[in-house]
Amino acid sequence: MLVVEDHQTYREFVLSVLTTRPDFQVVAQAMDGTEAVRSAKEFRPDLILLDIGLPGLNGIDVARRVSLLGPESKILFVSQESSEEVVLAALDTGALGYVLKSDAARDLMPAINSALQGNRYISRSIRATGLIHHRDDSNTTASTLARKSDTS
Repeated sequence: MLVVEDHQTYREFVLSVLTTRPDFQVVAQAMDGTEAVRSAKEFRPDLILLDIGLPGLNGIDVARRVSLLGPESKILFVSQESSEEVVLAALDTGALGYVLKSDAARDLMPAINSALQGNRYISRSIRATGLIHHRDDSNTTASTLARKSDTS
């Protein structure tokens, strides 16, 4: 995994959560968008945990650039940004999930597991707004993006 987070304290929290799973290996860390793209290209991690508010390139631009490198790296956004515009733009990059930092204690591990299986995971707080419709089946996790204007 590649952990991309510019705030050291939060990055350390994420790393501490990941160390609870011996099958997870963090191959690199990055503190800005340019470093994130470089690390993704060099290490080709299975999963990138990606913040949006980064120095240099923002997380959405990072995700767009990483997606051009190939499908090897799945992307899971972990951000404090909860606006409709930002969440939808992030998911439009092809990312497999979006976890609000405020929900990470509860949602981060299920989101990682889901993304590694190729399924989408959206933070419960975002789903509660009605912005994202999320359905769990026994076989798959599906999400349908619904813009509020389309459902009103």
